Amino acid sequence: MAKPNTRRLDREIQQTERKIEAVRKEEMWPLTGRERRQVMAALAGGSLKVARGKSPGRAERKLETLWQSVLNRLASELTALQTERQRIVNEAAATKAAKRSSGWW
Repeated sequence: MAKPNTRRLDREIQQTERKIEAVRKEEMWPLTGRERRQVMAALAGGSLKVARGKSPGRAERKLETLWQSVLNRLASELTALQTERQRIVNEAAATKAAKRSSGWW
């Protein structure tokens, strides 16, 4: 039996790792539409506070919690993909072992 085909999952895992790295750098491309709107609203609110000469503390905290929630979402996606890949590998190994043990001499 050949190796299990995990190329698609490997590609998805690499893509998710790239997204996590981009979120750590606070890049916008890995965000969903809802998350982008929330980031833009927090930025607008913070800049409005600064323009009025007030502290943007609340907007900064909102941004920080938003970036953290995006990181958590991507980390859970990555964990799910890695778990699925491991399940496929284990299933292929069990099939191979069963095939070898049932063979006749």
